[in-house]
Formats: sequence, C-alpha cells, structure tokens
Amino acid sequence: MVDRHAVDLVVKAARPRGLVLEPGSGEGALTVALAEAGADVVGYELDPLLAAKLKARTGLKIVKGDFTAVRPPREPFAVVGNIPYSITSKIVSWCLNAPELTSATLVTQLEYARKRSGDYGRWSLVTVESWPWFTWELAGRIGRESFRPVPSVDSAVLRVERRPEPLAGSGYQDLVELGFSGIGGSLHASLSTAYDGVGAACAAAGIARGTVVAFVHPDQWLTLAERLLR
Repeated sequence: MVDRHAVDLVVKAARPRGLVLEPGSGEGALTVALAEAGADVVGYELDPLLAAKLKARTGLKIVKGDFTAVRPPREPFAVVGNIPYSITSKIVSWCLNAPELTSATLVTQLEYARKRSGDYGRWSLVTVESWPWFTWELAGRIGRESFRPVPSVDSAVLRVERRPEPLAGSGYQDLVELGFSGIGGSLHASLSTAYDGVGAACAAAGIARGTVVAFVHPDQWLTLAERLLR
C-alpha cells in the first residue's frame, strides 16, 4: 500500500489502541502509521529480509513468521492489516476464533468485503453464523491504484468488531448451518427437519416461505433462534 490516504483510512477505521497485531507488515507503511497512532504494534512478516529491514529501520517489534500459525494473545488485542488476498478467509477465521480479539480491520478484495458485510443485499454463512458475536462493516473502499504492484481488482476496508455481549446462545450456529444446508430445497424445509414451529417462527421474523436463505438478514436469524431454541 503506497497511498498515504489509503493508510489513513485504515487507521481511522481501526481506531487503534493497546495491543495490535499486524499480519503481513511488508515494508511497514501501515505498521508505522499504527505506531504513530499510539498502538503497541507487533508486525508479522513471512519474508525474512523485509522483516529484518523493517525492524532495523523502525525499532518496532517485527516477528518473522506465519501470522495464522501464531497462538492468539491471552489479553485483549486487535488485528489490523493489509493482508494477502490468497489467505483472507484463513486470517478471518483465525480472528473469529481468537477469544480475546476485540476487532479486526482488514484490507481485502472489494468483492470479499461486500459479501461479508451484506453490501450486495445478501448474507454469507460466515457472517450470519458469527452475527451474535461480531458486527461486520464495509468501512471504506480503496482503489487498485493505491498499491504497488497494481492489482487487478479494487480493495476495501472490512471491519469486524466483537459485540459487548452475545445476542444468542447455545444452538444458534447449528441452526444456521442447517438453514444453509439446502436440505429440502428451502430454508423452511431445511429447518423443519429438526425444529417444530418453523412456519410461525418465519412469520415472526418476517421471512416469506419461499425466501432464499442468502436473503435472510442476520437479525431475522436472531428471531428464528429466539423462537426455535426455547
């Protein structure tokens, strides 16, 4: 990332403070900006030469290694990074499974950010399944000209933030996975294989009988869970 305005957009969305882990520090444009904003940054870089140069130039803590192989800290922390597109899902999964993560602010492909944030008007399994615990926001767009080398697609800032308190409890994720399974050809049919009162629950959530599962808003899933998991 070579555009200072793009770096500033990421830092503004991240609101960094305390411990911040940065996957893929590269040449350090974002690393330095996060440190200047007051964060206690720990950068991770696979390339040993880049890692050594950045550490020597900035004096910041730069770890040579694979971020996704790192054990999450046992204290509250955030993740902020201009991450490799090829391992976006792997990094997002790592973040969602880290118990002390407070937020993740990631530069991803624009299409990925739009899918996960519901910007297309559709909702993915990953977003719906994690909705009681995390919010998802498309926090800004970054043109491809902001990078060197210039990629073939535009990017975006995707922010995932842990909620203060969960909105659902035990059984929610099983409910969602069954709903997305496609069993029976519709959401109503899928849920009816394991739950009673699906018709009434869908009506309470404002979900028409023939609604395709991808168009069911995460908040409607919360209503389904409230009715079906009693």
